[in-house]
Amino acid sequence: MKPGTAKLSVCIIAYNDEDKIEEALKSVAWADEIVVADSHSSDRTAEIARRYTGKVVQIDFQGFGKLRNAALAHCSHEWIFSLDTDERCTAEAKEEIVRIINDPHAADAYLVPRRNLFMGRWIRHSSWYPNYRQPQLFRKGRMRYTEELVHEGYILDGRCAKMKSDLWQKPFRDFSQIIAKMDRYSTLGAQKLSESGTRGSMAKALFHGAWAFIRLYIFQLGFLDGRAGFMIALGNFEGTFYRYAKLAEMQERWNDRQPPLG
Repeated sequence: MKPGTAKLSVCIIAYNDEDKIEEALKSVAWADEIVVADSHSSDRTAEIARRYTGKVVQIDFQGFGKLRNAALAHCSHEWIFSLDTDERCTAEAKEEIVRIINDPHAADAYLVPRRNLFMGRWIRHSSWYPNYRQPQLFRKGRMRYTEELVHEGYILDGRCAKMKSDLWQKPFRDFSQIIAKMDRYSTLGAQKLSESGTRGSMAKALFHGAWAFIRLYIFQLGFLDGRAGFMIALGNFEGTFYRYAKLAEMQERWNDRQPPLG
């Protein structure tokens, strides 16, 4: 960033992301500050991050909402840009960010469109484009995350707008990573449902899983994304199915029962 301009902190949360964090860090190397919040990775994530920033902090994982809020506390500057390890800040997004943070009439937070690369193609449907998550660019102190374990929301004090320039996202390296993420997120999702008082059952698991597939593949035009669209819809079926099945498992304590023989 040029001297005399508004300053930007980039905030990245990470866990065992040695295969993708370096590309994310390179894409924001122009920022005034990079904060990497690592949750005690067992791989080289923290080592790689230290090549790009002196602010690598270790934060215990107690859910994504708490993790993101704790990470924000380590950011020094008046604007914060939140980037995940599977996201890449494009040159166009950089230019737009710099314009925004130096605009006296800028909004207080910005949703950022994300263009996903999956199975060798850019996904245009399947709810994956423009694929906004929580605002990723915001003034420090104007936004905080809600403290759900997963799929956390946000609370904003101010006005929200949308950026025009895309980030790039490479959500999965291979099918093994899809399965691992589905397993982790379905466990966290089951815990979140349990805390909300939701009851689980295998019938609910099948119904919600089937609806997740139909919603993405049919109503959100996933079939137009070819085999990638089918896999996205199937992955949503599996993640949703196992979320409710794990909830039923937790509540009904299947493994604590010993039915009579016969």
